Amino acid sequence: MNLSRRTFAAVVTMLAAGVPIAVRALASQPAEAHQALAPGRSHAGPSHEGSVESPMEADSDRAARIEQILRAWDSIEDHRTGSPGDRQTAEWLAAQLRAAGVAARLDGFPFRRRIVREAWLEVDGTRIDGLPCFDGGATGTPIEAALTPLSSGSGIGVGVFSASALDAETRALGAARSGNAHDALIAISSGQDGHPGLAVINAEDYARPLAMPVLQVASGHREWLEAAVASGRRGRVQITFDEEATEAFNIQVEIPGRDSALAPIVVMTPRSSWWVSTSERGGGIVVWLEAARMFAAAAPLRTVYFTANTGHELGHIGLDRWLARDGHLLGAASAWIHLGANFAARDGQIRFQASSEDLLARGQAALAAEGIAPDQVTPVGTRPLGEARNVFDGNGRYVSLLGTNPWFHHPDDRWPGAIDLPKTVALTRAMLSLIERLANAPHV
Repeated sequence: MNLSRRTFAAVVTMLAAGVPIAVRALASQPAEAHQALAPGRSHAGPSHEGSVESPMEADSDRAARIEQILRAWDSIEDHRTGSPGDRQTAEWLAAQLRAAGVAARLDGFPFRRRIVREAWLEVDGTRIDGLPCFDGGATGTPIEAALTPLSSGSGIGVGVFSASALDAETRALGAARSGNAHDALIAISSGQDGHPGLAVINAEDYARPLAMPVLQVASGHREWLEAAVASGRRGRVQITFDEEATEAFNIQVEIPGRDSALAPIVVMTPRSSWWVSTSERGGGIVVWLEAARMFAAAAPLRTVYFTANTGHELGHIGLDRWLARDGHLLGAASAWIHLGANFAARDGQIRFQASSEDLLARGQAALAAEGIAPDQVTPVGTRPLGEARNVFDGNGRYVSLLGTNPWFHHPDDRWPGAIDLPKTVALTRAMLSLIERLANAPHV
C-alpha cells in the first residue's frame, strides 16, 4: 500500500485524534478521480462512486479557480441585504452552481430595506457625515444637545467602538444603546489594526430596532470629537431613513445521497455584508462552491443540503427565514458545517468551533493535515460565534470555521490586498476533506 506524503500525514493526525478511518481506501483512489474537479470539465450527472478522500486536483488548478471566484465576488460592489448587488450575487452564485452541474434554487422573501436619507453630525458649523446603526432609531428633526462621554448618561453620548462585538468598547456602546438614557449616540470607529476609516457594526436587532439613534463616524474624526466633548461643546445630529419594499434571497441546493436512510449534513455560509467584504465573505463562498462541485462529481453517501444566506449583517435574518421552514434539520442533520467570516484574510487568525469533542477532534485533524493549527478554539459547550450560534441554540451538531480580519467590516476589504490566497487554498483543502468525510461516514 503506497500513501502520498499528504495522505500519510493525514492518517497519522487522524489516528492521533482518535478518529476512525479506512486507510486502505485512502491508498486506493483511482487516478481518474483526481481529474474529476478539473476546471471546465462537464458532468453528465453525479457519479455514484463514493470515496473516503476528496478527489483533490492539482493545487495550481484549484488555486486558479479560487482566485477567479474571489475576483468575481470582488467585482460586485455592494453585498448588502436587499440591494441590487445582493441580487447580482445570488444570480452569480446560481450560475456558478449550474456550471458545476448543480441545480440551485433562489429562495426569495419580502424584505423592507432601510435606505439612509440623512446621517450627519454638526458641531460649531462643521458638519461630518456618517452611517447610522440600521437597527437604531431615527431623529425626525435634528437633535441638539451637549456632547458627553458615554458614562454621563445624558446629552449626545460620544464613544469609540470596533467592528467586533467582542471588543470592550463595543460592548460599552451596546450598553449605552440599551440604557436609552442619552438623546442620541455618536460612535467613533477605532481605526482597528491600523486601518483608518469607518468599519461598522452589525445590526443585530434589525427585525426589532432599538429606539436610540446612533451615528457611526470614521476614525479620523476622533481627536476633534474628543476635544469637543472635553470642552462641553453642543452638537446637532440628524438621522433619517427611507424604506423600500424589495426582495432578498437565500440560495438552496440539495444533493441526494446514496443512502436516503442516513441523516443528512448541511453546509452553510452567509453571503451578505456591509461592503464588498472580499476576505470576510470570500473564504466561505469558495469552500461552499467547491464542496458543491465535489459532490456533483461524486455523489455523497448522505444527502447534503447547501444554504447560502443573505441577512448576515442584519441579525442573520436570511438564516432565520430558512430555519422557519426547514428548522427540523437542526435536530435531523448529523452535522452542520458553518463556513464563517474572515478565514481568507491576510494577517488574520483562525478560530475553530464544534458542538462536541469528537467533531472538534475531526476538524482539528483535517486542519493539521494541511499544517494548520487554529489560533483560537471556542470551548465546547460555549455559544459560538457567527451562524453557528443558531445551530447551537437549536441543539444541533456543528463544526465551524471563521477568523479575525484587520479589514473587518471596512470598505477596504478588497482583492487582492486583504486576501491570503495560499492560506485560503490550504483551508479549502482541509474543509473539503472534513466535509467529505462527514458526508460519506456511515456513522457520525
